[in-house]
Amino acid sequence: MPLLEDKVAVVTGAARGIGRGHARLLAREGARVVVNDLDADEVAAVVADITALGGRAVANTDSVAAWSGGAALVQQAVDAFGRLDILVNNAGILRDAMSFNITEEQWDSVIDVHLKGHMSTSRAAAQHWRDRAKAGEAVTGRIINTTSESGLFGQAGQINYSAAKAGIVSMTIVLARELKKYGVTVNAVCPRARTRMTESMPGADEYMQGPVWDPENIAPLVCFLASDDAADISGQVFVIWGTKIHLMQGWQRVNSVDRGEGRWTAEELIARKDEIFAGHRRKIPPMGFGE
Repeated sequence: MPLLEDKVAVVTGAARGIGRGHARLLAREGARVVVNDLDADEVAAVVADITALGGRAVANTDSVAAWSGGAALVQQAVDAFGRLDILVNNAGILRDAMSFNITEEQWDSVIDVHLKGHMSTSRAAAQHWRDRAKAGEAVTGRIINTTSESGLFGQAGQINYSAAKAGIVSMTIVLARELKKYGVTVNAVCPRARTRMTESMPGADEYMQGPVWDPENIAPLVCFLASDDAADISGQVFVIWGTKIHLMQGWQRVNSVDRGEGRWTAEELIARKDEIFAGHRRKIPPMGFGE
């Protein structure tokens, strides 16, 4: 039996690249899929592809950058297939700029599509699952968010994108805590793949060569997280590329100092600076890892 037999899934940003790979594999694994993107022709092509392979899919072109769009997308899943089981938040754009010359439009557009775009759909899905759970129904909801190593480590020239993706990591953890009692898990993936977004980055043509960068590589992890077999996994962040999957952990205490009583003075902190860091890095941390 297919892994996701009779499940209902929504995939945002599913017209091309990573999102298309998600939609196609979810459908091959038995899910009925709502394919969302702004490009109606590309969305129709993905739906036709899924249908030709014997799957079931419908098209949606609502903008998830508006809460009304996220709500309409979830409602379409319910209207078309009776309910929602899986939400894959994948829609995204790049508007790279340095902090000293970024425009308000560049900031707002990236925050709206990524951060607000994840929240608009998640809010509607959470309401749907909460209502079903309160009605006594057994819910097995799944949210899989898309973040980035740029959000985990910070990337110069991507202050808007890094901020949005870091926000998605925090959102993932909050949603996981809030929705646990309703039978919903929430996780996030950081994909490395060659897509229209990454192709615009300097050096991508030379660096991102070969099957290791195929956007289709990401979908199996998403399908696993969407399955009933992942019911015990929530609030987690994974980096995936090629054959590699890295489980990530967030901020944790590395050292402590305690004055004992009273209030610190700036002079005391200067005097105990070496003790505060105790051999730990006191400059800008490195950018992630190569492997």
